[in-house]
Amino acid sequence: MKTGTNGGRMVKVLKKALYTVCFLYAGSGIYGQLVCPTLTAPMDGDVNVPVDISISWNPVNGITSYLISIGTTPGGDDILNRAGVGIDTTYQPPFGLPENTVIYVTITLFLFDAADVICNVGAFSTENVVTTPACTTLEFPMDGATDVDIGTQLTWNYAPRSTGYRLILGTTPGGNDILDETIMTFVNFDPPSNLPFDTEIFVRIIPFNENGAAPDPCPDYSFTTGSVSEIPNCTMLTNPVDGTINVPLASTLEWEEVPGAEGYRVSIGTSPTSNDILDKGVFSGNTAELLDFLPRRTFFVTIVPFNDGGDAVGCVQESFSTILGCDPFIDSASGELISFSPQIDFPDVVSLCLNDGPARVMSNDQADGYRWFRLNTDDTETLISQTSEVRFSEEGSYRYEIFNTVSQPGTVFECSSSKEFRVISSEIPDISDIDVMELANGLRIVVQARGIGDYEFALASNGPFQDSNIFENLPLGVYTIFVRDKNGCGLAERSSSNGLSPDDFPKFFTPNGDGINDFWQYDPVIDLEEVNLQTIYIFNRLGALLTRIDPKSQGWDGNLDGVPLPSSDYWFKAKSSNNQEIKGHFSLKR
Repeated sequence: MKTGTNGGRMVKVLKKALYTVCFLYAGSGIYGQLVCPTLTAPMDGDVNVPVDISISWNPVNGITSYLISIGTTPGGDDILNRAGVGIDTTYQPPFGLPENTVIYVTITLFLFDAADVICNVGAFSTENVVTTPACTTLEFPMDGATDVDIGTQLTWNYAPRSTGYRLILGTTPGGNDILDETIMTFVNFDPPSNLPFDTEIFVRIIPFNENGAAPDPCPDYSFTTGSVSEIPNCTMLTNPVDGTINVPLASTLEWEEVPGAEGYRVSIGTSPTSNDILDKGVFSGNTAELLDFLPRRTFFVTIVPFNDGGDAVGCVQESFSTILGCDPFIDSASGELISFSPQIDFPDVVSLCLNDGPARVMSNDQADGYRWFRLNTDDTETLISQTSEVRFSEEGSYRYEIFNTVSQPGTVFECSSSKEFRVISSEIPDISDIDVMELANGLRIVVQARGIGDYEFALASNGPFQDSNIFENLPLGVYTIFVRDKNGCGLAERSSSNGLSPDDFPKFFTPNGDGINDFWQYDPVIDLEEVNLQTIYIFNRLGALLTRIDPKSQGWDGNLDGVPLPSSDYWFKAKSSNNQEIKGHFSLKR
């Protein structure tokens, strides 16, 4: 990013994401090593790839910088040798790629506290170019620039699909009295001698490849040289001083003012080989306000004073390190991965058991603070708890956030982690029917379960449980069927025998008028006539008789003399015509 040389303009540095370091498990045999990236565009093995492709790869957590090499052999660097790209994961080869060629890409993971990790990430084949390139544009000096250094180097933008450029320089439009059509293979030209003073210089650049040159006419660009000046000396950082640590994240860079300097070209990178933060930004004064530096990082700064006579020569690179932040880092002393953000261990789905009322959830994650949010349909959030405990009364999408409070020089801030999860409804199963059939190879039992839930079935309380509700090839006998809600909302059981059982009576009912479980009544696996059930008595917890109901009626509505009874446990006693008596209890829930 560049500013003009007037007014001491300020440059804001865009914040870039700092990723965490990712370690493999010890079982992999390479504990502590970083995971190599893979190509994402183009993919490994792709063919007919455009020669002006941007190469991308997936990010690797915790690295300081990527260095990319490109060659025509595995691990080769004959096209590009270890170009630093900072933490960007996309690189545009500045001069394109050769056509009809297998291209090999090597990514080197650069770390300050560890050896480089070299990764051969893949290869692809480029296209056969059958068209001519388009014209290009002069990049420096800019078209119309004045007071240009007579010893300046000319640069222009890469023309996609070009293999070379014809360069013409003159003091008149289309003229060639300074340079008569020199062939260039790169996008820059350093004149063998100084350009004339106080002269308008005309530049024409014509890209070409094996298919021909760019269509005529490519435009002329021009700039005007200035008068001769003595080049300035180098400068040094005064704030922060070279080697300073714990520099605040929002800082102003300052350096010594150099007599005779017209301005300063400032480059900042996250590695010694890259300018990924600022690439030759121009400042007319000796300060640069830079915001939002990444925490726990070392930044490398080069400042080059310049004037009409040219750029200062031999200016050294300086560095400083910022304060710690939330992002994980490798401790230089122990080599361990350090993170101030708490770790989340929480499920993706939470069950709301309808038979138990609101779901109470307690987080076991260790953190200084907790927040729970409901995600609304309009993309807003509603805070529902700020403790480690939360209650859910309805289904939906939620977000869980935990944080630690961290104190660092001059500031206190939160380091947080969060995840989204869903709350779903479920309930204890109701075994509505058991169909027992005697076949030639044994019994076949089919179990029908009702309710809102995801159920599994077994012939023993401790399993094994199965998703299928059918049991086959069973020896003759009486079995107890167990049906369990997979979301933990309860276990129901019922015998496969043809007699009256407590399991023939509901465990609860909810007389709230919603048409679901509004009445409590005998709910048999077998026909009522088979057991000849006569009467059902209902008692309170103290044994007082409340009512008597007919097994063939709609059932009890939870009222006594028209008055709703409270939520509680109640008891029942049922008698059949053969004097079989069944007792049990159930819950009334309001």
